[in-house]
Amino acid sequence: MDIHQILKRLPHRYPILLVDKVLELEKGKRIRALKNVTINEHFFVGHFPQRPVMPGVLMLEALAQAAAVLGFETHDITPDDKTIYYFAGIDGVRFKRPVEPGDQLILDVSVSRMRAGLWKFDAKALVGEEIAVEAELMVAIRKID
Repeated sequence: MDIHQILKRLPHRYPILLVDKVLELEKGKRIRALKNVTINEHFFVGHFPQRPVMPGVLMLEALAQAAAVLGFETHDITPDDKTIYYFAGIDGVRFKRPVEPGDQLILDVSVSRMRAGLWKFDAKALVGEEIAVEAELMVAIRKID
């Protein structure tokens, strides 16, 4: 799935869109996506000027966006102004290595449970074969007025 297809599935736009490409997707099961990390990212200006690293919360956001693509694809939902994908919980977060400009962050997310509009995912982001962050994510798809 290329960036044009991702833009149809995610409501996010620059500077918060954090999924560049979907490498693999099995509806209802798993997704493997890519975030290219470049020195041009807006957050590197202040985090940290002497040694730029991607903020951990943005790594988690990238994983959540990959999970959202999986959720929308699984249910064949095209997000609109009334559909939101919310964090409901984040557990067991472990940061294992910094993510720096030039890295390719592989977003690997698997469904562990889905019930009544709530999804639980096992998620990890890797650089090469090294885990950068891992977590359990809980998310909800909700309609808003």
